Amino acid sequence: MDTFLKAALLICAAGVSVFSSTSAALAGPGRLTIELNKFEANDSGGCRAFFLFRNQTEMTFEGFEMSLAVLATNGVIDRLLTIDAAPIPAARTTLKLFEIPEITCDSISEILLHELSACQPQNAEQMDCFPILDLVSRTSAPLVK
Repeated sequence: MDTFLKAALLICAAGVSVFSSTSAALAGPGRLTIELNKFEANDSGGCRAFFLFRNQTEMTFEGFEMSLAVLATNGVIDRLLTIDAAPIPAARTTLKLFEIPEITCDSISEILLHELSACQPQNAEQMDCFPILDLVSRTSAPLVK
């Protein structure tokens, strides 16, 4: 095997290794992944956001309220939204749709998870969920914390 082919195979193997560990972290046990899956224009001129909540924890969240900052294409915060995503069942993926009024989908440059005002597992005390969260976006707008 020539040197070039060996180097190419090593690079591919390293890429697969990095991808596998990243995927495992996003879907790993004890993690809650919030995925901004897609945007869709709504009839009122706003934007509908489709979120997937991939709960790989052993906890059902009976309270899960997020404060999101929606940034326009100029990078300026356009609005703050409070979204109630509960319930989020344990060991399941759930789909939630939320309306973002008065801004078109292509005018959204980024969504910031500003605050979790409620993160309460069923039959337990409120907790800080930021350490178990992973954020993913399949849209043109990143979802960040």
